[in-house]
Amino acid sequence: MAVRHHLIRRAPRAVWSVLADPTLYGEWVVGPSESVPIDPYWPEVGSRLRYTVRLGPWSVQGVTTVRHQEPGRELELEAAFKRLGTARIFLQLRPWGEETLVICDEHPLRGLGGALHNPVSEVALQIRHRGMLARLGRVVEERHGQQRGQRHEERPGAARRA
Repeated sequence: MAVRHHLIRRAPRAVWSVLADPTLYGEWVVGPSESVPIDPYWPEVGSRLRYTVRLGPWSVQGVTTVRHQEPGRELELEAAFKRLGTARIFLQLRPWGEETLVICDEHPLRGLGGALHNPVSEVALQIRHRGMLARLGRVVEERHGQQRGQRHEERPGAARRA
């Protein structure tokens, strides 16, 4: 089971607003090049989005379904990718001061991915999550500007005013 965490310099509501927009998944999820909502009520339980993964001239579509959600706190997804089977992806948002600790837990559920799951695939998931959570952080921070209460770093040697 690949579990990874990442600190995002925005409040949980800012992170949730990105998770709640199915059209943004192609910007932060590693793999898909685009995502399109199938159902208009994402991220309600049972709602789905279709995603496309492109490898050179080839492309394949998959579907992700919301299995559980607590707005602003938890989002649990089941990603189905044709013959490879399905995977469970659980994203938890924990307030960390004025920031958000995002915890991602992913593992295969059904099909070929589950049958072939091993320590090497765990390493691949860890690498994927590192990139995915960093991308999520960038998308959230770009869309929500500077966080309230955060000061710009002072330049080295700059005089402080009392």
